[in-house]
Amino acid sequence: MNIKKMSLKIFLLIYFIFLLISFSIDFQPGKLIAYNFFLFLISMLKILPCAFILIGLFEVWVKKERVEKHLGENAGVLGYAWMVLLAGTTVGGLYVAFPVAYSLFKKGAKLNFIFTYIGASAICRVPMIIFESSFMGIKFTLIRLMISIPLVILTSICLGNYLDKSNYKILKGK
Repeated sequence: MNIKKMSLKIFLLIYFIFLLISFSIDFQPGKLIAYNFFLFLISMLKILPCAFILIGLFEVWVKKERVEKHLGENAGVLGYAWMVLLAGTTVGGLYVAFPVAYSLFKKGAKLNFIFTYIGASAICRVPMIIFESSFMGIKFTLIRLMISIPLVILTSICLGNYLDKSNYKILKGK
């Protein structure tokens, strides 16, 4: 058996033994860890199946040529706008953004646009903007977006160009 798989199994066994002991001796931090774990698990089970179905439909319905046309090597500045708009509508945060980014990459999107999408997914989702503007004010939210979006785009251009020049390749998993 692979050493990584074996160590993962040992870690999970120790974790669940810890939880079992925590409940049997009424150890509150252990019970809180279990409670948080199950809340996180339930939230993931609500989001991920729907997201993976949509990603699967994207894989089937959207042709590679269309993605390459708007997000490929010859795409211009408009590609960054498409990525920010797509990231703004992504539900589920980075849990969903990474599989979508990989799907876009497989369809021929340029690394610069992939990095813009991932960065924008972390900072400019519509629900987060509404929540933030209701507490911090619209002025604060607009200033934050006007500063952070260009920085995300600039960083993604630098990182994408660097990785392209160094002939970076994504390895296929087993």
